Amino acid sequence: MTPRRQRMLVVGLVLAGVAGAVGLSLRAFQENLLFFYTPSQALAGEAPAGKKFRLGGMVEKGSVRREPGALEVRFDVADNKDRLTVSYSGVLPDLFRDGQGVIAMGYLEPNGVFRAEEVLAKHDENYMPPEVAKALAEQGHPVQTDAAGPSPN
Repeated sequence: MTPRRQRMLVVGLVLAGVAGAVGLSLRAFQENLLFFYTPSQALAGEAPAGKKFRLGGMVEKGSVRREPGALEVRFDVADNKDRLTVSYSGVLPDLFRDGQGVIAMGYLEPNGVFRAEEVLAKHDENYMPPEVAKALAEQGHPVQTDAAGPSPN
């Protein structure tokens, strides 16, 4: 084999290795990508069936249900159109309460209940995740937008 062929073989193998690594990285990224949906979008079938996604909205007042002594909690997340029952087993964030903005990460079960694996509550009275604020504004819910973060002075 000539030196030129050896160099071309090495270059070809390096390019094939780089292409393989890029392909594996893109596949891993795609599998870990979580999209955000409102209860209306999830109930309309826009959310991926059998895959994890983020559900966001407001915890409906008076909807938090928990058996005494159990970690399992159920509550309703609503936008101004629809509501979706969320089931979560674990300790809820300290700031979780009725009327609060929330994002739950999990999947929609065939019975129409969202099984949350993680629940996040907004961290103060002014902040709301941008996806939740946009979705609620589109639904006609008044959203305070002046507290998106500190001004860059």
